[in-house]
Amino acid sequence: MKAATAAEMREIDRIAISDYGIPGAVLMENAGVAVVRHLESIMEVLSERKFCIFAGKGNNGGDGYVIARHLVNQGAKVKVFLLGEKASVSGDARINLDIIEKMNIDIIEIASERDWDKVRVAATFADCLVDALVGTGFRGEVGGDMSRVIDSINAAGKLVVAVDIPSGVEADTGRICGKAVRAAHTVTFCLPKPGLFLYPGAEFAGELMVADIGIPTAIVTQQQIKQNILMAGAVRTILPQRSPDTHKGLNGRLAVVAGSRGLSGAAAMTAEAALRAGAGLITLATPASIQNVVAVKLTEVMTTALSETATGGMSQDAVAEIAALAAKNDVVAIGPGIGRHEATVAAVRAAITTVECPLVIDADALYALIGYTDLLTECTALPVLTPHPGEMGLLTGLSAQAVNSDRVTIARQAAREWGSIVVLKGAHTIVAFPDGEVYINTTGNVGMATGGTGDALTGIIAAMIAQGMSSHDAAVAGVYVHGLAGDIAAQAGMVGMAATDLIKAVPAALYGIKNC
Repeated sequence: MKAATAAEMREIDRIAISDYGIPGAVLMENAGVAVVRHLESIMEVLSERKFCIFAGKGNNGGDGYVIARHLVNQGAKVKVFLLGEKASVSGDARINLDIIEKMNIDIIEIASERDWDKVRVAATFADCLVDALVGTGFRGEVGGDMSRVIDSINAAGKLVVAVDIPSGVEADTGRICGKAVRAAHTVTFCLPKPGLFLYPGAEFAGELMVADIGIPTAIVTQQQIKQNILMAGAVRTILPQRSPDTHKGLNGRLAVVAGSRGLSGAAAMTAEAALRAGAGLITLATPASIQNVVAVKLTEVMTTALSETATGGMSQDAVAEIAALAAKNDVVAIGPGIGRHEATVAAVRAAITTVECPLVIDADALYALIGYTDLLTECTALPVLTPHPGEMGLLTGLSAQAVNSDRVTIARQAAREWGSIVVLKGAHTIVAFPDGEVYINTTGNVGMATGGTGDALTGIIAAMIAQGMSSHDAAVAGVYVHGLAGDIAAQAGMVGMAATDLIKAVPAALYGIKNC
Protein backbone atom coordinates (compact mmCIF):
# COMPACT_ATOMS: atom_id res chain seq x y z
CA MET A 1 0.00 0.00 0.00
CA LYS A 2 1.30 3.45 -0.93
CA ALA A 3 1.42 6.35 1.53
CA ALA A 4 1.21 9.92 0.25
CA THR A 5 2.96 12.94 1.70
CA ALA A 6 0.95 16.12 2.17
CA ALA A 7 2.46 17.59 -1.00
CA GLU A 8 1.69 14.47 -3.01
CA MET A 9 -1.88 14.45 -1.75
CA ARG A 10 -2.32 18.11 -2.70
CA GLU A 11 -1.10 17.31 -6.21
CA ILE A 12 -3.47 14.35 -6.48
CA ASP A 13 -6.37 16.58 -5.43
CA ARG A 14 -5.29 19.28 -7.87
CA ILE A 15 -5.16 16.88 -10.81
CA ALA A 16 -8.53 15.36 -9.91
CA ILE A 17 -10.13 18.81 -9.79
CA SER A 18 -8.27 20.64 -12.57
CA ASP A 19 -7.50 17.91 -15.11
CA TYR A 20 -10.32 15.46 -14.55
CA GLY A 21 -12.98 18.05 -13.75
CA ILE A 22 -14.10 16.50 -10.47
CA PRO A 23 -15.48 19.37 -8.40
CA GLY A 24 -13.75 19.83 -5.05
CA ALA A 25 -17.20 19.87 -3.46
CA VAL A 26 -17.77 16.32 -4.74
CA LEU A 27 -14.54 15.09 -3.14
CA MET A 28 -15.52 16.85 0.07
CA GLU A 29 -18.95 15.23 -0.05
CA ASN A 30 -17.45 11.78 -0.57
CA ALA A 31 -15.03 12.31 2.30
CA GLY A 32 -17.77 13.33 4.70
CA VAL A 33 -19.98 10.43 3.68
CA ALA A 34 -17.09 7.99 4.19
CA VAL A 35 -16.65 9.22 7.77
CA VAL A 36 -20.37 8.88 8.49
CA ARG A 37 -20.35 5.33 7.16
CA HIS A 38 -17.44 4.50 9.43
CA LEU A 39 -19.24 6.08 12.37
CA GLU A 40 -22.22 3.88 11.61
CA SER A 41 -20.00 0.79 11.45
CA ILE A 42 -18.52 1.41 14.89
CA MET A 43 -21.60 2.87 16.63
CA GLU A 44 -24.22 0.74 14.82
CA VAL A 45 -27.03 3.25 15.40
CA LEU A 46 -26.65 6.99 14.73
CA SER A 47 -30.20 8.09 15.41
CA GLU A 48 -30.55 10.02 18.68
CA ARG A 49 -26.78 9.83 19.26
CA LYS A 50 -25.09 13.09 20.26
CA PHE A 51 -22.13 14.37 18.24
CA CYS A 52 -19.80 17.32 18.67
CA ILE A 53 -17.96 18.24 15.49
CA PHE A 54 -14.93 20.47 15.96
CA ALA A 55 -14.22 22.20 12.67
CA GLY A 56 -11.59 24.55 11.33
CA LYS A 57 -11.79 27.12 8.56
CA GLY A 58 -10.27 24.98 5.79
CA ASN A 59 -11.24 21.91 3.81
CA ASN A 60 -10.89 19.62 6.83
CA GLY A 61 -13.57 21.73 8.47
CA GLY A 62 -15.60 21.47 5.26
CA ASP A 63 -15.51 17.68 5.62
CA GLY A 64 -16.87 18.20 9.12
CA TYR A 65 -19.82 20.25 7.82
CA VAL A 66 -20.70 17.45 5.40
CA ILE A 67 -20.51 14.98 8.27
CA ALA A 68 -22.85 17.16 10.32
CA ARG A 69 -25.46 17.24 7.53
CA HIS A 70 -25.51 13.49 7.02
CA LEU A 71 -25.59 12.75 10.75
CA VAL A 72 -28.61 15.02 11.21
CA ASN A 73 -30.29 13.35 8.24
CA GLN A 74 -29.89 10.04 10.08
CA GLY A 75 -31.53 11.40 13.19
CA ALA A 76 -28.44 12.28 15.20
CA LYS A 77 -28.15 15.36 17.39
CA VAL A 78 -25.23 17.51 16.28
CA LYS A 79 -23.39 20.58 17.49
CA VAL A 80 -20.68 22.11 15.33
CA PHE A 81 -17.97 24.09 17.10
CA LEU A 82 -16.14 26.38 14.69
CA LEU A 83 -12.62 27.44 15.60
CA GLY A 84 -12.75 30.86 13.98
CA GLU A 85 -15.39 33.03 12.41
CA LYS A 86 -17.93 31.93 9.83
CA ALA A 87 -16.90 34.87 7.65
CA SER A 88 -13.39 33.44 7.30
CA VAL A 89 -14.62 30.15 5.79
CA SER A 90 -14.45 30.09 1.99
CA GLY A 91 -14.56 27.84 -1.08
CA ASP A 92 -16.07 24.37 -0.89
CA ALA A 93 -16.05 24.51 2.89
CA ARG A 94 -18.20 27.65 2.75
CA ILE A 95 -20.73 25.91 0.51
CA ASN A 96 -21.21 23.19 3.09
CA LEU A 97 -21.22 25.58 6.00
CA ASP A 98 -24.04 27.56 4.37
CA ILE A 99 -26.01 24.33 3.86
CA ILE A 100 -25.88 23.25 7.48
CA GLU A 101 -26.69 26.79 8.58
CA LYS A 102 -29.84 26.66 6.48
CA MET A 103 -30.63 23.29 8.08
CA ASN A 104 -30.56 25.08 11.46
CA ILE A 105 -27.80 22.85 12.75
CA ASP A 106 -26.32 24.37 15.87
CA ILE A 107 -23.06 26.14 14.91
CA ILE A 108 -21.07 27.79 17.68
CA GLU A 109 -18.15 30.08 16.90
CA ILE A 110 -15.72 29.65 19.78
CA ALA A 111 -15.04 33.26 20.69
CA SER A 112 -15.81 33.83 24.38
CA GLU A 113 -15.51 32.06 27.71
CA ARG A 114 -19.20 31.31 27.49
CA ASP A 115 -18.50 29.46 24.25
CA TRP A 116 -15.79 27.43 25.98
CA ASP A 117 -18.35 26.49 28.63
CA LYS A 118 -20.59 25.24 25.84
CA VAL A 119 -17.70 23.14 24.51
CA ARG A 120 -17.16 21.56 27.90
CA VAL A 121 -20.84 20.82 28.53
CA ALA A 122 -21.50 19.50 25.01
CA ALA A 123 -18.44 17.24 25.11
CA THR A 124 -19.50 15.89 28.51
CA PHE A 125 -22.86 14.70 27.18
CA ALA A 126 -21.76 13.69 23.66
CA ASP A 127 -21.50 10.12 22.44
CA CYS A 128 -18.78 10.98 19.93
CA LEU A 129 -16.42 13.84 19.15
CA VAL A 130 -15.32 14.40 15.55
CA ASP A 131 -11.99 16.12 14.93
CA ALA A 132 -12.16 18.17 11.72
CA LEU A 133 -9.94 21.03 12.87
CA VAL A 134 -6.91 20.85 10.56
CA GLY A 135 -5.82 18.32 7.96
CA THR A 136 -2.64 17.09 6.32
CA GLY A 137 -1.33 20.58 5.64
CA PHE A 138 -0.64 21.26 9.32
CA ARG A 139 2.96 21.94 10.35
CA GLY A 140 4.59 23.29 13.47
CA GLU A 141 3.41 23.74 17.02
CA VAL A 142 -0.16 23.82 18.24
CA GLY A 143 -0.98 26.91 20.24
CA GLY A 144 -3.70 29.33 21.27
CA ASP A 145 -7.33 28.30 20.87
CA MET A 146 -6.35 25.22 18.87
CA SER A 147 -4.41 23.95 21.87
CA ARG A 148 -7.38 24.59 24.12
CA VAL A 149 -9.80 22.76 21.82
CA ILE A 150 -7.48 19.76 21.63
CA ASP A 151 -7.23 19.67 25.41
CA SER A 152 -11.03 19.72 25.61
CA ILE A 153 -11.38 16.85 23.16
CA ASN A 154 -8.75 14.71 24.86
CA ALA A 155 -10.07 15.41 28.35
CA ALA A 156 -13.68 14.48 27.54
CA GLY A 157 -13.05 10.73 27.68
CA LYS A 158 -15.37 10.09 24.74
CA LEU A 159 -15.10 8.24 21.44
CA VAL A 160 -12.97 10.44 19.16
CA VAL A 161 -12.89 10.06 15.37
CA ALA A 162 -10.37 12.10 13.38
CA VAL A 163 -11.00 13.26 9.84
CA ASP A 164 -8.04 12.43 7.56
CA ILE A 165 -5.44 12.85 10.33
CA PRO A 166 -5.61 13.77 14.02
CA SER A 167 -5.15 17.52 14.41
CA GLY A 168 -1.63 18.34 15.57
CA VAL A 169 0.03 15.35 13.85
CA GLU A 170 2.33 16.20 10.94
CA ALA A 171 1.30 14.10 7.94
CA ASP A 172 4.80 13.38 6.62
CA THR A 173 6.67 12.65 9.84
CA GLY A 174 4.19 11.77 12.59
CA ARG A 175 5.83 14.54 14.60
CA ILE A 176 3.79 16.31 17.29
CA CYS A 177 4.95 19.70 18.51
CA GLY A 178 3.06 20.40 21.70
CA LYS A 179 -0.12 18.36 21.55
CA ALA A 180 -2.49 16.52 19.23
CA VAL A 181 -5.94 15.00 19.23
CA ARG A 182 -5.84 11.43 20.52
CA ALA A 183 -8.28 9.57 18.29
CA ALA A 184 -9.76 6.11 18.68
CA HIS A 185 -10.34 6.01 14.92
CA THR A 186 -8.98 7.94 11.96
CA VAL A 187 -10.66 7.95 8.57
CA THR A 188 -8.09 9.03 6.01
CA PHE A 189 -8.78 9.66 2.34
CA CYS A 190 -7.51 8.09 -0.89
CA LEU A 191 -4.15 7.01 0.57
CA PRO A 192 -2.76 6.78 4.10
CA LYS A 193 -0.19 9.34 5.20
CA PRO A 194 3.22 8.36 6.59
CA GLY A 195 2.58 10.20 9.85
CA LEU A 196 -0.26 7.80 10.65
CA PHE A 197 2.33 4.99 10.94
CA LEU A 198 5.28 6.90 12.40
CA TYR A 199 5.50 7.61 16.11
CA PRO A 200 4.33 9.52 17.97
CA GLY A 201 1.59 10.20 15.38
CA ALA A 202 0.73 6.51 15.08
CA GLU A 203 -0.13 6.41 18.76
CA PHE A 204 -2.68 9.21 18.29
CA ALA A 205 -4.33 7.83 15.13
CA GLY A 206 -6.04 4.84 16.70
CA GLU A 207 -7.63 2.36 14.31
CA LEU A 208 -7.06 3.47 10.73
CA MET A 209 -9.55 3.27 7.88
CA VAL A 210 -8.58 4.34 4.34
CA ALA A 211 -11.60 5.63 2.41
CA ASP A 212 -12.10 5.83 -1.34
CA ILE A 213 -13.45 9.29 -2.17
CA GLY A 214 -13.67 8.85 -5.93
CA ILE A 215 -10.21 9.96 -7.08
CA PRO A 216 -9.33 8.01 -10.26
CA THR A 217 -6.73 5.31 -9.66
CA ALA A 218 -4.74 6.50 -12.66
CA ILE A 219 -3.94 9.76 -10.90
CA VAL A 220 -2.43 7.93 -7.95
CA THR A 221 -0.35 5.53 -10.03
CA GLN A 222 1.03 8.34 -12.19
CA GLN A 223 2.48 10.09 -9.14
CA GLN A 224 5.20 7.44 -8.64
CA ILE A 225 4.82 7.67 -4.88
CA LYS A 226 7.83 6.12 -3.17
CA GLN A 227 6.46 5.61 0.36
CA ASN A 228 5.07 2.13 0.98
CA ILE A 229 3.26 0.63 3.94
CA LEU A 230 4.58 -2.87 4.49
CA MET A 231 1.80 -5.46 4.67
CA ALA A 232 1.66 -9.26 4.73
CA GLY A 233 0.37 -9.56 1.17
CA ALA A 234 3.40 -7.84 -0.31
CA VAL A 235 5.77 -9.98 1.76
CA ARG A 236 4.01 -13.19 0.76
CA THR A 237 4.76 -12.58 -2.91
CA ILE A 238 8.53 -12.24 -2.38
CA LEU A 239 9.30 -14.97 0.15
CA PRO A 240 11.26 -17.87 -1.39
CA GLN A 241 9.28 -20.99 -2.29
CA ARG A 242 10.92 -24.34 -1.61
CA SER A 243 10.80 -27.31 -3.94
CA PRO A 244 9.71 -30.60 -2.36
CA ASP A 245 13.12 -32.10 -3.18
CA THR A 246 15.22 -29.26 -1.79
CA HIS A 247 18.19 -29.83 0.50
CA LYS A 248 20.37 -27.74 2.80
CA GLY A 249 22.82 -26.86 0.07
CA LEU A 250 20.06 -25.24 -1.95
CA ASN A 251 18.80 -23.14 0.96
CA GLY A 252 21.81 -20.89 1.17
CA ARG A 253 25.17 -20.63 2.88
CA LEU A 254 25.64 -17.84 5.39
CA ALA A 255 28.67 -16.63 7.33
CA VAL A 256 28.12 -14.66 10.53
CA VAL A 257 31.13 -12.64 11.69
CA ALA A 258 30.27 -11.69 15.24
CA GLY A 259 31.15 -11.83 18.91
CA SER A 260 34.12 -11.05 21.12
CA ARG A 261 35.18 -11.97 24.63
CA GLY A 262 32.20 -11.26 26.89
CA LEU A 263 29.81 -10.70 23.95
CA SER A 264 29.17 -14.22 22.71
CA GLY A 265 25.39 -13.91 23.14
CA ALA A 266 24.98 -11.44 20.27
CA ALA A 267 26.85 -13.78 17.94
CA ALA A 268 24.78 -16.79 18.98
CA MET A 269 21.45 -14.97 18.59
CA THR A 270 22.35 -13.72 15.11
CA ALA A 271 23.24 -17.23 13.97
CA GLU A 272 20.20 -18.79 15.64
CA ALA A 273 17.86 -16.25 14.01
CA ALA A 274 19.40 -17.01 10.62
CA LEU A 275 18.78 -20.70 11.23
CA ARG A 276 15.15 -20.09 12.20
CA ALA A 277 14.69 -17.91 9.10
CA GLY A 278 15.61 -20.84 6.87
CA ALA A 279 19.28 -20.57 5.91
CA GLY A 280 20.57 -24.01 4.93
CA LEU A 281 24.13 -23.86 6.25
CA ILE A 282 25.46 -21.31 8.73
CA THR A 283 29.02 -20.74 9.85
CA LEU A 284 29.64 -18.51 12.84
CA ALA A 285 33.11 -16.95 12.79
CA THR A 286 34.26 -15.60 16.15
CA PRO A 287 37.56 -14.74 17.81
CA ALA A 288 39.33 -17.96 18.70
CA SER A 289 38.96 -17.60 22.47
CA ILE A 290 35.16 -17.76 22.35
CA GLN A 291 34.72 -20.38 19.62
CA ASN A 292 34.10 -23.11 22.17
CA VAL A 293 31.63 -20.90 24.04
CA VAL A 294 29.42 -20.32 20.99
CA ALA A 295 29.80 -23.94 19.89
CA VAL A 296 28.20 -24.99 23.17
CA LYS A 297 25.37 -22.49 22.69
CA LEU A 298 24.58 -23.62 19.13
CA THR A 299 23.90 -27.17 17.99
CA GLU A 300 22.98 -26.73 14.32
CA VAL A 301 25.50 -23.98 13.47
CA MET A 302 29.10 -24.57 12.42
CA THR A 303 31.80 -22.44 14.05
CA THR A 304 35.21 -21.26 13.01
CA ALA A 305 37.94 -19.24 14.71
CA LEU A 306 39.23 -15.82 13.71
CA SER A 307 42.55 -14.24 14.64
CA GLU A 308 42.09 -12.08 17.68
CA THR A 309 43.57 -9.25 19.70
CA ALA A 310 44.91 -9.68 23.21
CA THR A 311 41.57 -8.45 24.56
CA GLY A 312 39.55 -11.07 22.66
CA GLY A 313 38.34 -9.08 19.68
CA MET A 314 38.83 -9.65 15.99
CA SER A 315 42.31 -8.59 14.81
CA GLN A 316 43.60 -7.19 11.53
CA ASP A 317 44.78 -10.68 10.55
CA ALA A 318 41.12 -11.76 10.46
CA VAL A 319 40.49 -9.76 7.26
CA ALA A 320 41.98 -12.44 5.02
CA GLU A 321 40.16 -15.13 6.98
CA ILE A 322 36.84 -13.36 6.51
CA ALA A 323 37.50 -12.95 2.79
CA ALA A 324 38.22 -16.68 2.46
CA LEU A 325 35.06 -17.50 4.40
CA ALA A 326 32.99 -15.12 2.28
CA ALA A 327 34.17 -16.85 -0.88
CA LYS A 328 32.48 -20.04 0.32
CA ASN A 329 29.22 -18.38 1.30
CA ASP A 330 26.35 -16.47 -0.30
CA VAL A 331 26.21 -13.62 2.24
CA VAL A 332 28.12 -12.31 5.25
CA ALA A 333 26.51 -10.75 8.33
CA ILE A 334 29.01 -8.73 10.34
CA GLY A 335 28.98 -6.72 13.53
CA PRO A 336 26.94 -8.08 16.46
CA GLY A 337 29.10 -8.17 19.57
CA ILE A 338 32.47 -7.71 17.82
CA GLY A 339 33.47 -4.84 20.09
CA ARG A 340 35.13 -1.51 19.34
CA HIS A 341 38.82 -2.21 19.76
CA GLU A 342 40.94 -0.12 17.38
CA ALA A 343 42.25 -3.19 15.57
CA THR A 344 38.73 -4.61 15.27
CA VAL A 345 37.18 -1.52 13.69
CA ALA A 346 40.13 -1.30 11.28
CA ALA A 347 39.55 -4.93 10.33
CA VAL A 348 35.87 -4.24 9.71
CA ARG A 349 36.67 -1.37 7.36
CA ALA A 350 39.09 -3.56 5.43
CA ALA A 351 36.66 -6.48 5.30
CA ILE A 352 33.82 -4.33 3.94
CA THR A 353 35.86 -3.43 0.88
CA THR A 354 37.33 -6.93 0.51
CA VAL A 355 34.28 -9.18 0.76
CA GLU A 356 32.62 -9.69 -2.64
CA CYS A 357 29.31 -11.25 -1.59
CA PRO A 358 26.39 -9.25 -0.11
CA LEU A 359 26.91 -7.81 3.37
CA VAL A 360 24.52 -7.18 6.25
CA ILE A 361 26.22 -4.68 8.56
CA ASP A 362 25.06 -4.14 12.15
CA ALA A 363 26.03 -3.02 15.62
CA ASP A 364 29.77 -2.52 16.20
CA ALA A 365 30.48 -2.84 12.48
CA LEU A 366 28.36 0.30 12.07
CA TYR A 367 30.47 1.99 14.73
CA ALA A 368 33.53 1.20 12.59
CA LEU A 369 31.94 3.20 9.76
CA ILE A 370 31.62 6.47 11.68
CA GLY A 371 33.47 8.92 9.47
CA TYR A 372 34.05 6.18 6.89
CA THR A 373 30.66 5.76 5.23
CA ASP A 374 32.30 6.49 1.87
CA LEU A 375 33.68 2.93 2.07
CA LEU A 376 30.16 1.64 1.48
CA THR A 377 30.25 2.82 -2.12
CA GLU A 378 33.20 0.45 -2.66
CA CYS A 379 31.17 -2.63 -1.75
CA THR A 380 30.84 -5.14 -4.59
CA ALA A 381 27.18 -5.81 -3.74
CA LEU A 382 24.60 -3.42 -2.33
CA PRO A 383 25.11 -3.62 1.46
CA VAL A 384 22.32 -3.67 4.04
CA LEU A 385 22.83 -1.51 7.14
CA THR A 386 20.64 -2.02 10.21
CA PRO A 387 21.21 0.92 12.61
CA HIS A 388 19.02 1.87 15.55
CA PRO A 389 18.44 5.62 15.98
CA GLY A 390 21.51 6.06 18.20
CA GLU A 391 23.78 4.38 15.67
CA MET A 392 22.14 6.32 12.85
CA GLY A 393 22.84 9.50 14.76
CA LEU A 394 26.53 8.63 15.11
CA LEU A 395 26.77 7.88 11.40
CA THR A 396 25.02 11.09 10.34
CA GLY A 397 26.22 13.49 13.03
CA LEU A 398 22.73 13.89 14.47
CA SER A 399 21.19 13.11 17.82
CA ALA A 400 18.93 10.08 18.16
CA GLN A 401 16.08 12.49 18.85
CA ALA A 402 16.74 14.32 15.58
CA VAL A 403 16.81 11.03 13.71
CA ASN A 404 13.45 10.00 15.16
CA SER A 405 11.90 13.38 14.36
CA ASP A 406 12.05 12.67 10.61
CA ARG A 407 12.85 8.99 10.18
CA VAL A 408 11.80 8.64 6.56
CA THR A 409 13.76 11.63 5.27
CA ILE A 410 16.94 10.76 7.16
CA ALA A 411 16.88 7.09 6.18
CA ARG A 412 16.20 8.01 2.56
CA GLN A 413 19.05 10.55 2.42
CA ALA A 414 21.49 8.12 4.01
CA ALA A 415 20.56 5.33 1.60
CA ARG A 416 21.12 7.63 -1.35
CA GLU A 417 24.42 9.07 -0.08
CA TRP A 418 25.88 5.73 1.00
CA GLY A 419 24.61 3.69 -1.93
CA SER A 420 23.19 1.24 0.58
CA ILE A 421 19.97 -0.24 1.88
CA VAL A 422 19.27 1.40 5.23
CA VAL A 423 17.08 -0.40 7.75
CA LEU A 424 16.39 2.21 10.43
CA LYS A 425 15.13 0.20 13.38
CA GLY A 426 12.50 1.50 15.77
CA ALA A 427 8.78 2.08 15.95
CA HIS A 428 8.06 1.60 13.12
CA THR A 429 11.15 0.34 11.29
CA ILE A 430 11.98 2.09 8.00
CA VAL A 431 13.60 0.39 5.01
CA ALA A 432 15.12 2.90 2.57
CA PHE A 433 16.79 2.35 -0.80
CA PRO A 434 19.22 4.46 -2.84
CA ASP A 435 16.52 5.25 -5.44
CA GLY A 436 14.35 6.91 -2.76
CA GLU A 437 11.91 4.03 -2.30
CA VAL A 438 10.90 3.64 1.34
CA TYR A 439 8.93 1.00 3.25
CA ILE A 440 7.32 1.64 6.64
CA ASN A 441 6.78 -1.55 8.63
CA THR A 442 3.53 -2.33 10.42
CA THR A 443 4.57 -5.24 12.66
CA GLY A 444 6.31 -5.23 16.02
CA ASN A 445 5.58 -4.15 19.59
CA VAL A 446 7.12 -2.66 22.72
CA GLY A 447 8.16 -6.09 24.00
CA MET A 448 10.89 -6.01 21.37
CA ALA A 449 12.62 -3.14 23.18
CA THR A 450 15.15 -5.50 24.71
CA GLY A 451 18.72 -6.54 24.03
CA GLY A 452 19.28 -8.95 21.17
CA THR A 453 16.27 -8.22 18.95
CA GLY A 454 18.48 -6.20 16.61
CA ASP A 455 20.91 -9.13 16.35
CA ALA A 456 17.96 -11.32 15.42
CA LEU A 457 16.96 -8.94 12.61
CA THR A 458 20.48 -9.10 11.16
CA GLY A 459 20.34 -12.88 11.08
CA ILE A 460 16.88 -12.95 9.50
CA ILE A 461 17.77 -10.56 6.68
CA ALA A 462 21.05 -12.37 5.99
CA ALA A 463 19.26 -15.74 5.91
CA MET A 464 16.83 -14.46 3.31
CA ILE A 465 19.63 -13.21 1.09
CA ALA A 466 21.31 -16.60 1.47
CA GLN A 467 18.13 -18.28 0.20
CA GLY A 468 18.33 -16.37 -3.04
CA MET A 469 16.32 -13.24 -2.34
CA SER A 470 17.69 -9.92 -3.53
CA SER A 471 19.04 -7.68 -0.80
CA HIS A 472 16.10 -5.37 -1.56
CA ASP A 473 13.45 -8.06 -0.99
CA ALA A 474 15.32 -9.60 1.94
CA ALA A 475 15.43 -6.29 3.81
CA VAL A 476 11.72 -5.69 3.25
CA ALA A 477 10.59 -9.22 4.10
CA GLY A 478 13.07 -9.59 6.94
CA VAL A 479 11.82 -6.50 8.72
CA TYR A 480 8.19 -7.62 8.45
CA VAL A 481 8.93 -11.19 9.56
CA HIS A 482 11.04 -9.94 12.47
CA GLY A 483 8.21 -7.74 13.73
CA LEU A 484 5.59 -10.44 13.24
CA ALA A 485 7.70 -12.92 15.17
CA GLY A 486 7.83 -10.34 17.93
CA ASP A 487 4.04 -10.04 17.83
CA ILE A 488 3.67 -13.81 18.09
CA ALA A 489 6.10 -13.97 21.01
CA ALA A 490 4.26 -11.10 22.71
CA GLN A 491 1.10 -13.19 22.99
CA ALA A 492 2.69 -14.67 26.13
CA GLY A 493 3.30 -11.14 27.44
CA MET A 494 5.36 -8.18 26.32
CA VAL A 495 7.03 -7.27 29.59
CA GLY A 496 9.84 -9.73 30.11
CA MET A 497 9.84 -10.93 26.53
CA ALA A 498 13.35 -11.91 25.42
CA ALA A 499 15.00 -11.80 22.02
CA THR A 500 15.24 -15.59 22.09
CA ASP A 501 11.44 -15.73 22.38
CA LEU A 502 11.21 -13.75 19.14
CA ILE A 503 13.78 -15.98 17.44
CA LYS A 504 11.83 -19.12 18.30
CA ALA A 505 8.70 -17.56 16.76
CA VAL A 506 10.28 -16.86 13.35
CA PRO A 507 9.15 -20.16 11.76
CA ALA A 508 5.58 -19.49 12.90
CA ALA A 509 5.75 -16.00 11.43
CA LEU A 510 6.95 -17.35 8.09
CA TYR A 511 4.26 -20.03 8.09
CA GLY A 512 1.57 -17.49 8.93
CA ILE A 513 2.55 -15.17 6.10
CA LYS A 514 2.66 -17.95 3.53
CA ASN A 515 -0.62 -19.54 4.57
CA CYS A 516 -2.85 -16.71 5.73
